[in-house]
Amino acid sequence: MTTSAPAPSQTILPTRVPQLRVMPMPSDANIHGDVFGGWIMAQVDVAGAIPATRRTNGRVATIAVNSFVFKHPVFVGDLLSFYADVVKVGRTSITIYVEVYAERNRMEADIVKVTEATLTYVATDEDRKPRVIPALDSI
Repeated sequence: MTTSAPAPSQTILPTRVPQLRVMPMPSDANIHGDVFGGWIMAQVDVAGAIPATRRTNGRVATIAVNSFVFKHPVFVGDLLSFYADVVKVGRTSITIYVEVYAERNRMEADIVKVTEATLTYVATDEDRKPRVIPALDSI
């Protein structure tokens, strides 16, 4: 007797604007059409850096991947939406939470949350040394 994995539950995309939207291509996947986890991680890093750069008003560098969970596979042709929110702002570092949703078979609106991650970035100056993040009222 064979059992099949349960279908992912239907998810609704968040109402906020995604930081990034990308569709993986065949070069981003193995021969079976499953997208490489490392490719997804790179896209999450880019998506997280966008609000980090905005909030710190300048250059940032990734210093930690605090958590990273692959909830469902990603396939060639999925339209990925990356949502990122500031979780914490320190003196020189900023922590960002990123959620990734895949729109599969967009004619039927099959949406699945595929990944979530928390990353920490450090604000850096032109010499790539840590710099103090400006207060909200000064940017």
